[in-house]
Amino acid sequence: MENRIKISDNGPLEVTGEFQLVDSEGNEYTKKAKVYLCRCGLSNKKPFCDGSHKRGGFESSPRASG
Repeated sequence: MENRIKISDNGPLEVTGEFQLVDSEGNEYTKKAKVYLCRCGLSNKKPFCDGSHKRGGFESSPRASG
């Protein structure tokens, strides 16, 4: 599977493929094939998304340019 980070409109980052997710001390999170990372800052499961962006009214829909 190809490594990919997808920015969801008004939601999390979807990370798929072969990747390693570590905290600032280098401790590795449990490996999964796909994770959703919080962008809104409201999640109670940081760095993972728990859906808080929906009730928090988070809005962000960036688009790649050229």
